[in-house]
Amino acid sequence: MGNNDIYKDNQDESMRRTRMPLQKANFVAMAVAGAMIVIGFLLMLGGSSTVEEFNPDIFSTRRIVVGPCIAFLGFVAMAVAIIIDPAKLEKFKKSK
Repeated sequence: MGNNDIYKDNQDESMRRTRMPLQKANFVAMAVAGAMIVIGFLLMLGGSSTVEEFNPDIFSTRRIVVGPCIAFLGFVAMAVAIIIDPAKLEKFKKSK
């Protein structure tokens, strides 16, 4: 076993210990959460009332309940996607 083998073993060990803080699963979950946020804001869009004409659609359930709820859940999902550790999640799944 030469010096190069020892160096390679040490390098492999350090690569196993250090890893990226966010994995592919985090980015996928962040993309889904981002889409939820955009959908929530799109559901809140619509025409407004003017001085000449009243638009009762500004009080629709879609605009004042459904859209904000989906956007809020998207923000919560984004926080969870950033915080969760996929490696620990895999260990949890394997233990069941």
